[in-house]
Amino acid sequence: MNASDAAGVSGRTIVLAGATSDSGLAVARALIAAGARVVATGRSAARLEPLHAAGAQVEVADATSLSDMTALAERLGTVDALVPLVGGWRGGGGLAGQSDEDFLALLPALEAVRATSRAFDAALRAAEAGRFAIVSSTAVARPLAGGANYAAVKAASEAWTRAVAQGFAKTARDAGEPLRAASVVFRAKALDSESLAHAIAGLWDDDATELNDRIIDLDA
Repeated sequence: MNASDAAGVSGRTIVLAGATSDSGLAVARALIAAGARVVATGRSAARLEPLHAAGAQVEVADATSLSDMTALAERLGTVDALVPLVGGWRGGGGLAGQSDEDFLALLPALEAVRATSRAFDAALRAAEAGRFAIVSSTAVARPLAGGANYAAVKAASEAWTRAVAQGFAKTARDAGEPLRAASVVFRAKALDSESLAHAIAGLWDDDATELNDRIIDLDA
């Protein structure tokens, strides 16, 4: 992470919702090293412990639960960025192999996008430069039969995130105020924690009017 990234992210409060994976921990560490205040959520206090040891504020809360996320938003108050990290992959076997069980196992990623964005909408719009970002996949642009479940969930998550962007723009326009909040999609073929942390830190390199409703390729 370079110096300009650190300058943009330093002092920001960033919520990583569903951050108990290895990649979540790596992203949290990188953002903390750059001077951000990281609030990491997860359903298990034990799985949050490595994040706490890394310097994150940890909150036992379900990222797919609107009530949990709303309560967290009320407790935190000012938030500069929100990134839901609930994910995972299941698939293979062509269309015949796209089981209902696999589809249901992938749905929490979409549920987290919906719950977190709804709960933190007011906080992000009220922030000086609020940012909402999701992690999607290049599979959306070129879905394969063996990953149809996965691509469909990611596509739905992207559609929701673009709707968040339209909501930010409409609220600012209706109020006759400049756009301060932005909603973006990060796409990657295979998620690299360093690239993701770099991208999150760079969310303040551009103003909201340039950033809102963008799809950013992390592999570029």
